[in-house]
Amino acid sequence: MPPRCPTLQGTLAPFLYPFLISNAAKSSVRPIYNSIRRYESTGVESVQQLPEEGSHLNPPPTDYSRTIFTDRATVTLYAGAGGHGCISFLREKYIAAGPANGGDGGSGGNIYIQAVRGETSLHKLARRNILKAGRGKNGQGKTRGGERGDDIVLQVPVGTVVRETERIDPVAIEEQRLKFEAGKEDAVDASGPWKWSRDKWLLYPATTPEDIATAEFPSLPRGRKSALAMSQVKAPISLDLTAPMERPLLLAAGAIGGLGNPHFVTKTVPRPKFATKGEQGVKITLELELKLLADVGLVGLPNAGKSTLLRAMSKSRARVGNWAFTTLQPNIGTVVLDNHKGRPLSQAKYGDGEPRTSFTIADIPGLVQDAHLDRGLGISFLRHVERARVLAFVIDLNAGDAVEALKGLWKEVGEYERMKIEEQKEQSDPIVHWSPFTSVEDALANRQETIAVSSGPTLENPLTPAAPSIAGKPWFVVATKADLPGTKENFEALTAYLELVNSGEEEHPSGQQKLLEGKVEGIPISAINGHGVERITEWTIGLLDD
Repeated sequence: MPPRCPTLQGTLAPFLYPFLISNAAKSSVRPIYNSIRRYESTGVESVQQLPEEGSHLNPPPTDYSRTIFTDRATVTLYAGAGGHGCISFLREKYIAAGPANGGDGGSGGNIYIQAVRGETSLHKLARRNILKAGRGKNGQGKTRGGERGDDIVLQVPVGTVVRETERIDPVAIEEQRLKFEAGKEDAVDASGPWKWSRDKWLLYPATTPEDIATAEFPSLPRGRKSALAMSQVKAPISLDLTAPMERPLLLAAGAIGGLGNPHFVTKTVPRPKFATKGEQGVKITLELELKLLADVGLVGLPNAGKSTLLRAMSKSRARVGNWAFTTLQPNIGTVVLDNHKGRPLSQAKYGDGEPRTSFTIADIPGLVQDAHLDRGLGISFLRHVERARVLAFVIDLNAGDAVEALKGLWKEVGEYERMKIEEQKEQSDPIVHWSPFTSVEDALANRQETIAVSSGPTLENPLTPAAPSIAGKPWFVVATKADLPGTKENFEALTAYLELVNSGEEEHPSGQQKLLEGKVEGIPISAINGHGVERITEWTIGLLDD
């Protein structure tokens, strides 16, 4: 009986769908099985001996860690609104109409931010892009004030840049409105009489519409702010959280609660039947950008062996594979120098004299040619090595000319820095700059009429300090896959080029002048076998100490 789905000769369909062929068809494809087995047996002899499958350097897919990474997030924050004031009167025996004893409303919750160790991503905030602090509780009888609202603490990774894009402050808007209407002829008279406003006043439930129409309300209290508002970050917010924080930083203070009816007792109105509502909280929209603070940043082409190198130097479980773009998002690994079980691998200290027990490595996705033109994964991930103290360029010796690959990587790094400088320049330029005057003297004489609106932070809250040039950082070259045949000549050419760069006969690969002086070293390794990795640790410690 012929097979239900006859197979084509020379294809691998029987391997994919063995249940579709009969026994007779299986005998006809045995030569294919035999040829595949012979190919596998000969291929093992010609290829290098890899580590045992299931080890840390040659892991199975089940050993890969699932990394959830987000380096940009936009969050909208709402400070807690204040609770309403209470309308209440004393009720006791033998007292027919007791005095007013309503309590004030509680203040709204505050919003804080704190940079903590252990956080490596902004995905938690990106999922919850709207965060609201707790609302203050309403006041109660017997002059009992309402409880404060619950606070919110935003915990972000170290290296997060915070920028404010929008702010709506109801109290400030009300103050501006009063100032604007103060000069109008039809403005409300500050001495009264005042009428009921649904947005500001609370009324006793038994009050009738006739009572509202004939009643004269006292002057409405001006918008009030919490005393904590003096300690919050000045607007517009521009923060660069480059160090862990012991105490959180106040971004927005909660609104003030409303006033109870005892605040409006007068000789003519001994038992007021109205109270005020609580103020609305501030709304702030923030843009968060994460720039990982790693000691070493790995920069290289796709499939150059960066993730394998990261696994060889640390306990990272980054995904590895023999294809391009295995890494789709940055990975962080920690190289332990002193595990407190014996003699440390290296004697190093921080700038303050504290012994260094580890350093971190950032592995970013590979850069292809013309990555600054948004090819491949682009160059947006280079922000994570922008703050790295040391750059390690990972070059594959088995993938063409190593010198040209190094120059291509430096070209993409230079294009990223150029684009970053242009972006900062655009942000610092004023959006509106208009003046009706023709000369500087005329403008100085009428300075109040000149309009100059800037889009960036003010002098009281300046921009974050400029980071040093990427080309000015110490760097070295890691030549991977040096155990493969035919890579010796390529490494010798790379070493000769680096010697010329060190001596000054060749210009810096970035093309810039007056950069950091220091020797550039090329280190050959075999990351898959763990050969030569110890030398990278020693060389990195020397650069970090300098």
